[in-house]
Amino acid sequence: MEVAGNELIISASLGISVLPDSARESSALISQAHIAMQHAKHLGGDNYQFYNNQLQVGTLERLQLEQQLRRAIEEGQLQAYYQPKLRLADGVVRCAEALVRWNHPQRGLVSPGEFIPLAEETGLIGAISELMLYQACAQAQQWLQQGMPIRVSVNLSVGHVRQGNLVALVRNVLEKTGLPAYVLELELTESQMLENAENIIVTFSQLRELGVQLAIDDFGTGYSSLSYLKRFPANSVKIDQSFIRDVAENVEDAAITRAIIAMAHGLNLQVIAEGVETQAQMDFLEDNLCDEIQGYLICRPVPAEQFTEFLLAREHVQLSLN
Repeated sequence: MEVAGNELIISASLGISVLPDSARESSALISQAHIAMQHAKHLGGDNYQFYNNQLQVGTLERLQLEQQLRRAIEEGQLQAYYQPKLRLADGVVRCAEALVRWNHPQRGLVSPGEFIPLAEETGLIGAISELMLYQACAQAQQWLQQGMPIRVSVNLSVGHVRQGNLVALVRNVLEKTGLPAYVLELELTESQMLENAENIIVTFSQLRELGVQLAIDDFGTGYSSLSYLKRFPANSVKIDQSFIRDVAENVEDAAITRAIIAMAHGLNLQVIAEGVETQAQMDFLEDNLCDEIQGYLICRPVPAEQFTEFLLAREHVQLSLN
């Protein structure tokens, strides 16, 4: 459906509890139906689920994890790890993406795949994004002072755009850390952009005026990519790793990747390929004029101290402003 010129995609998630199999009292039936509905959402939405006892166990585990995640945010258990983006033309490390990692006091490192979806469902992703923004800017300022100028890239939460406070938040963090705006890059996924396109276009324009660099993440996985791409005031697009995984062997993935590179360059956008893990992938991207790559082939995400060592070990460390 279309509202105020924006296309909205709506789906329904249903939870079902059955009398007398699940419970006999209405309050218990409603509670169990709610648990089943949450499970339907967790599976991606647009489906229905019946309540069963196993769901109760899973729900309790998720509630415990949510409580632990809230505590982790308050107690500083979340840490930014950094992964470089390598410019193919000259081998220069242009930028480092800040990726959140959870160092749990009992479990050790918790997989982002376990807690990021939970953070998105519970609304905690906004607080996590804000924390990563501050950590990354403070670290980039420290690298600048050490003579290692490198841009940092931070993943945004679309919730900040909806709330209308993103520009003020970024300006405040830059002022607190003393980081020049051009050293910061912000990433928002293509699908998130298309959820609230008009507001994001306005917000991104204001961020560009500050001097912040902007990237469209996971490009190629959303809807209406071609019609919206020219309207977003972005500097670069990141090709989703689902296209890169088999790009050296799969004819369709290769064709899509070539098309994205050509289209983006036609719009004066830089192109970054993420999820690069093999030399064959890198060779294909270099042959097809992709600007930058990111992935395990270059370096896994590592803590700031290890990333500093990675930078010092390279002959070329410079900040690219183009």
